[in-house]
Parts: sequence; structure tokens; C-alpha cells
Amino acid sequence: MCITIYSKPDCVQCSATYQALNRRNIPYQIVDLTKNPQALAIVHALGYQQVPVVIAGTQHWVGFRLDKINTLAENL
Repeated sequence: MCITIYSKPDCVQCSATYQALNRRNIPYQIVDLTKNPQALAIVHALGYQQVPVVIAGTQHWVGFRLDKINTLAENL
């Protein structure tokens, strides 16, 4: 499963999300919304206005969601 995190620099919730994924050895890629207008359009099309936006397969969510990260770890 490919996990993409849409984020911006100096985002506390983004950093917490990276750390939680790293502790569980879950690979992910980061897309910086400040440098990628197309990615920003994707995030807005999903209805999100905050970061991080995490897309994992068919699921997506916004913010630091340890419950979602734990579920990902269980299903990998």
C-alpha cells in the first residue's frame, strides 16, 4: 500500500504523524503543499483545509490520527 502525506513545513501534527509511522516501520512519501500546487488542488478536492492529509490506499484523513496509524500497522 502506498501512503502519501500531504504536508507543509513546520507542521506539528505532520511531524507527529511521521514519527508515529516511523516507529511502526510504515513507509510513506511526503508531498509539500507549499511547493506543489497540483497536490494542493487534490487536497482541496477531497474537502480538506488542514494538514497533514494522509492517503493510504482507499482511506484518507486529516490531522494526527494515532488510531488510523495503528490500524494501518495492524493491516500491513
